[in-house]
Amino acid sequence: MLKIFVGFVIFAALAMFVIFKGGNSLDMGGEKHGDEAIHAPAEAASGAASGASADASAAK
Repeated sequence: MLKIFVGFVIFAALAMFVIFKGGNSLDMGGEKHGDEAIHAPAEAASGAASGASADASAAK
């Protein structure tokens, strides 16, 4: 029981450190829709997907 408590305290301290270090630039709002959503360019996304499928087929 003590190990669980100590682990939780360490995890909570690490989480708080990351949150405070992030400051105003840390976004914990979840999924974004509409104008505030940031998407990768379509060409880069399709190129990465075709490269991954070529690697997978070459591995067979």
